[in-house]
Amino acid sequence: MNIVHMAAPAGENNPVLNVGIFAAFVAVTLFIVIRASRNNKTAADYYAAGRSFTGPQNGFAIAGDYLSAASFLGICGAIAVNGYDGFLYSIGFLVAWLVALLLVAELMRNTGKFTMADVLSFRLKQRPVRMAAAITTLAVCFFYLLAQMAGAGGLVSLLMGIDGRLGQSIVIAVVGVLMIVYVLIGGMKGTTWVQIVKAFLLIGGAIVMTIWVLAINGFNLNTLLEAAVDASPQGDAILAPGLQYGANPLDFVSLGLALVLGTAGLPHVLMRFYTVPTAKEARRSVVWAIWLIGGFYLLTLVLGYGAGALVGPEVITAAPGGVNSAAPLLAQYLGGPLLLGFISAVAFATILAVVAGLTITAAASFAHDIYANVIQKGRKKADGMPVDADPNAEVKVARRTVVVIGILAIIGGIGAQGQNIAFLVALAFAVAASANLPTILYSLFWRRFNTRGAVWSMYGGLASAIILIVLSPVFSGSETAMIPSIDIAIWPLNNPGIVSIPLGFLLGWLGTITSRTAESRELAAEMEVRSLTGFGAEKAVDH
Repeated sequence: MNIVHMAAPAGENNPVLNVGIFAAFVAVTLFIVIRASRNNKTAADYYAAGRSFTGPQNGFAIAGDYLSAASFLGICGAIAVNGYDGFLYSIGFLVAWLVALLLVAELMRNTGKFTMADVLSFRLKQRPVRMAAAITTLAVCFFYLLAQMAGAGGLVSLLMGIDGRLGQSIVIAVVGVLMIVYVLIGGMKGTTWVQIVKAFLLIGGAIVMTIWVLAINGFNLNTLLEAAVDASPQGDAILAPGLQYGANPLDFVSLGLALVLGTAGLPHVLMRFYTVPTAKEARRSVVWAIWLIGGFYLLTLVLGYGAGALVGPEVITAAPGGVNSAAPLLAQYLGGPLLLGFISAVAFATILAVVAGLTITAAASFAHDIYANVIQKGRKKADGMPVDADPNAEVKVARRTVVVIGILAIIGGIGAQGQNIAFLVALAFAVAASANLPTILYSLFWRRFNTRGAVWSMYGGLASAIILIVLSPVFSGSETAMIPSIDIAIWPLNNPGIVSIPLGFLLGWLGTITSRTAESRELAAEMEVRSLTGFGAEKAVDH
């Protein structure tokens, strides 16, 4: 017999205490950001933190960037409600990191300077490839930002006891403004230190909660799983695959492809490798990141089932923020208002750190790729030579772009309220895997690859992913859709990856073999040597 568990939290929510902890955290991180900003003098300082971080520091920062609100709030909620199928997000995110490590991380670090487009345009025509790469970067960052902002709205609403949509919208706007301030002041250096602090707090908090949950269940995982089964209306189904994806296995295959292949195309993760001075430190940072990320995802299994067992799936889904509130509600059950305030502040730190990283990546892509290398390089001097972009002007453009992106993120986050943020992030992964990964792999490993192949792959992968998302049940036609009032859902799958990712690879190949334009063999050879050895990696990559 399945009993729906309606456990009362150990203590009532205390908005004043929560706001106090939240304000203290914001004050500390702002202090860190302001201290770090003192050395922001050049474009390299603003975009790449002056390449001044060690491998372990960058490993913590990568973990801080990668362990987003989806990893903490979304996955815990997905496991609490859907059990086994929710944990598949953790598996996908972790395996994805191995793909990024083995195929692209060090090669991208050795070849590029500030952005992903530096690598993709290295041996191809600069303007069309940089423009395409910047547009796909902005699209991925926007989808990811939607997830983080929606998570922020639900989380802080739970903290402050705000149920109404207007109140959550105001919260999202406040998060957006804070994010803009962080990035404007601190640049990549300030953002990196916030991510390092946040990674310490998040992993430490998760370890404490995991030990606490296991202690309640006699340090017996089997006892915990039995309690979760008793508390779930779904019963034993939460221990087996199929609860969420059983009706349409193709949807799961599509999601899995997006998760496993998406990380290697995420611009904000790839940009982290430019903050270390050498390829050796880049490798060290990856090793640190894998241990930290892998350990954390194992903890989500206990936290998710623990939330299901102790709080109950029905209580979680009915709370402000829906499934995203599972981890904070578990904290409230375990340690009352104090632990709820701490864990929620850590989750808020998670969101702030990730949105800051996303924003600076998007701003760098626009300023460095579009402004400096497309708009400015397109202008000619009186003698016909191209105009060189002023690095100071480039950083000013980046700062203005931060404000624009922040405003768009606020508007998008308000529109995406109530969505499961792990799922929204999966859409960002699908766009990254479709639009960026094919071109990255072809650029690094296929000498014949050319400009037409790159442009077709990026635009085709991006367009197919977005079109399929708009025509899917995620966007319209159901109560949980982004726009439930309309119904244009003619594509049956929630995730576009199963079609858009192969299409991105196919278009890259097709564009290359149908183009008769021969790219520079010398640059191809130079790129191969640089990607494998790191020789010349500190030089500018403009040709």
